[in-house]
Amino acid sequence: MTERRQLPLDFDHRPALGGEEFVVTPSNAEAVAWIDRWPDWPGPALALHGPPGCGKTHLAQVFAAGAGACLLGAGELAAGGPDDLTAPACVVDDAETVLAQGLEEALLHLHNRLAEAGRHLLLAARRPPARWTVALEDLRSRLNAASAIAIKPPDDTLIAAVLVKLFADRQLRVDSDVVSFMVARMDRSFDAARRLVAALDAAALAERRNITVPLARRVVELASEED
Repeated sequence: MTERRQLPLDFDHRPALGGEEFVVTPSNAEAVAWIDRWPDWPGPALALHGPPGCGKTHLAQVFAAGAGACLLGAGELAAGGPDDLTAPACVVDDAETVLAQGLEEALLHLHNRLAEAGRHLLLAARRPPARWTVALEDLRSRLNAASAIAIKPPDDTLIAAVLVKLFADRQLRVDSDVVSFMVARMDRSFDAARRLVAALDAAALAERRNITVPLARRVVELASEED
């Protein structure tokens, strides 16, 4: 096989839980800056919000890995949260959906425990807290007081960096033209990037060929038809 050059991209990479890396670009730089400010936040809670696939869950994991924070889902909140709250912070992902499961009192209790102990709560959701449906007035006032930071949809730079990393994870070296072609035609989401790289890897292996623009065109068009 001919040698294929890899697209060089020099970005800040942050480790997350599970060994993955988070790539910092203009679309998420403000949110990352707030994460880096911890524990110097203006209040006990911070909310990250953005559309599906923007990386808010991944950034929440970056925060948890760096801060030693505990990750809480609906099950843990329903059970009253951690019995021994020794972690410096807690993270609740998809918080708006969690609240819709009748856990407003549980989240209020967690918020109050953390605030009293001088600890912090990071919330991730699609919409800012001001747009959540919250019946409990005390919880609504606390959520509205939290700093709400938007993460924009992945830009071309971020999608390109993610594609390069996904190819590298599979020990695949691709020409920059392939990455540029994919970026211009694919959905702007991390899930789409993972699916396309996996499909390209499988197609190249099955046909015993390099990953080229014609192959990428065929795989991208097939993925568009399936969607």
